[in-house]
Amino acid sequence: MADMTALPLQQLIASLDPSCLPKIIQVCSGVYFQGSIYELSGSEVCFSTGDLIKVIDIELLSVSCEDVTNNEKFELPINHKGLFKVVPEEMPYYSMEELMSLRPVGLESCLPFTFTCRSKLTFGDFTLGAGRALTVLSIEQCEGEEDQVRCHVQGQQEASAEVCIPLSAQGEFIECEGEECFTLQEIMSSSCLRSRRFRFVNTTKYERPLVFSPIYQVQAIMNLRKNILKFPSSLEVDVVDVTDLSMDVNFATPLSLTEVLSQPEESFPAVVEILENPDNRSLFKCSWLPELSQGKQLVFHKTGTSAVALLSSMKSKKMQQYFLVSQQYGGRFRRRPREFNSVYILYVASLKAAGLKVSVTRNFEEAEEEGMPALSVGDQLEVIRCERMELPCGSSNTQKESVDALLCHRLQEPDDGDEDDDDDEEEDKQEQEREEIFLPLYMQGHFVEVLADNKRYRLKDLGKTCSLPLDVKVVSRDTELETDPLVGFASLRIEGAMLEPIIQASFLHTPDHCFEIPTKWLSMSVSFTKETDLPWLGGQPPKCHVDRVTEVTEFFFYEFQKQGDSGEAPPPRPPKRNVSSETCKKSSSKPLKKVDKSKQHPDKTTPTKEFADLTLSKKRRPAPLPPDDEDDQPPPIVPRKPSGAEVKTSKALPNTYVDRGESKKKVLPLPEVEADVDSDHDYETVDETLMEMMKTAQDSVIFY
Repeated sequence: MADMTALPLQQLIASLDPSCLPKIIQVCSGVYFQGSIYELSGSEVCFSTGDLIKVIDIELLSVSCEDVTNNEKFELPINHKGLFKVVPEEMPYYSMEELMSLRPVGLESCLPFTFTCRSKLTFGDFTLGAGRALTVLSIEQCEGEEDQVRCHVQGQQEASAEVCIPLSAQGEFIECEGEECFTLQEIMSSSCLRSRRFRFVNTTKYERPLVFSPIYQVQAIMNLRKNILKFPSSLEVDVVDVTDLSMDVNFATPLSLTEVLSQPEESFPAVVEILENPDNRSLFKCSWLPELSQGKQLVFHKTGTSAVALLSSMKSKKMQQYFLVSQQYGGRFRRRPREFNSVYILYVASLKAAGLKVSVTRNFEEAEEEGMPALSVGDQLEVIRCERMELPCGSSNTQKESVDALLCHRLQEPDDGDEDDDDDEEEDKQEQEREEIFLPLYMQGHFVEVLADNKRYRLKDLGKTCSLPLDVKVVSRDTELETDPLVGFASLRIEGAMLEPIIQASFLHTPDHCFEIPTKWLSMSVSFTKETDLPWLGGQPPKCHVDRVTEVTEFFFYEFQKQGDSGEAPPPRPPKRNVSSETCKKSSSKPLKKVDKSKQHPDKTTPTKEFADLTLSKKRRPAPLPPDDEDDQPPPIVPRKPSGAEVKTSKALPNTYVDRGESKKKVLPLPEVEADVDSDHDYETVDETLMEMMKTAQDSVIFY
């Protein structure tokens, strides 16, 4: 180590080529805060003199900027949007050869560049005055002759010329500032530019020259520790590169789960140790996930791919649950009819299932101005295709509006015929009973799928015969599972299927109870260990029972939906209502019976013109009430109850609000009352108490 030069950690890391990693460095000395312990992002980093560190990865985090005039330092993010110019070197060059060879930036990466000469130059018959600016274009190399530098000279009155200056030319050459600007990313990606000085462009806040130094996040392991260390390269530690001298040192090799998948098949089964806690714990709710922690040992049995399906329970008062189910699941499913809450959802489902048939589960009133037909509970519809339809009333009186609509056949229930009818005649009759209707895609509705299938399916068979999503119910549990979490749900929806890379693993204390780790959704760092033997005797692995159902979280479901997002357009909006469409609606409505307003009070339920203008096109008006019978006439206006003086001479008026005709339902027959209150009655005698109640009820009706 005496023959090797120690460098600051930041300088050595900046000189490393990421393609040449890993590299082994040794700590020589350094300035330590709090002894030799650094607390960085919750991770304790301890370096002592003589420690060996194996650098496995570096990532550029930021750039340290140092003011060369006063040694002040500050940091800039690597994605800083500012631009910088190269500050020319103040030292002169005394020959063209020195100018080309000793400049900090290599010639290949900085052509063209400009320089001046403080003295007069003479090249054969050509003389160039002092202070003239020359721009280097290229180097001319000729066999048997001296190399020359081809330069461009700007003369007077915009005249220009090219001259060739030999490398042996003597003079005092000074570099000039160029016009080219660079970003921090460009500067850090070039080893030549990194050694130059720069200044900000288009700013007056900071014009002094700066020296840039990259700050990396170093990912490394140590020979005495198994976990991965992450620390910045700005630590004040002196190190030396001892890669060639430490090849026999045993370092724990951390592997990601993706790297484990690339290991040869002969590497399994093997015992591994978790070096870093797994990320994305929020995606899973399985029982084995909490036991995966740093320092825990697992048995990796094998790697491969597994066909799984994502199932979700129906929304209810309870929390909705989601499951990843292997296609090796042994239970049986039975299809359940799907429910559709709009025509657009029905249309999307019909694209994946030709000849989809549904039944209407809720009445829907006709809205002619919007092209919506009337639907009744029990109507059966067969989805045909999507077409354009014209609305009865467009945005103007002369122009009609067309919208996307779903063409369906309304299937009428056939009447019971003679049993001897021919089958062909029955089919022709059913064809004639099919009615074509158009359902606008923006129409709301309630439909349920009509299924004639009552088979019991395996999960892998459902994916072959049916399109997803699909509603199912478990009718027989998987007998190989101790507890089947899918049993008991009234309905489950198969959201989608996927082929996932997995690692079949188990814990040391239960090597026969395996679970599948989906490497795409879970990340952690492990290392193969030879210190622990496989937990079975005779080298014969036990028969493994694999968990075929893994519960996941709602966050996993949303991430899964993002990956399968097809970018479909949202459902269309209904057309805006206007005065013309409302006029069409009024004209299409059945007119009510005309009533003589002179014989009755004004109808308070009829809106005035001002109120109608305010409520126009806000909501669908209720259906009109059925007209009264032809013989029914509105009752006359009843006068108020007469005063005490008038009672003596006046006669009681009959109850005009009581229907004297034959009614369908009679709770209690009321007596006929003559005009004279003192006249004798000719009906049967009733109990006095009942008579008093009847009289009270009659007075209440008459004088209310």
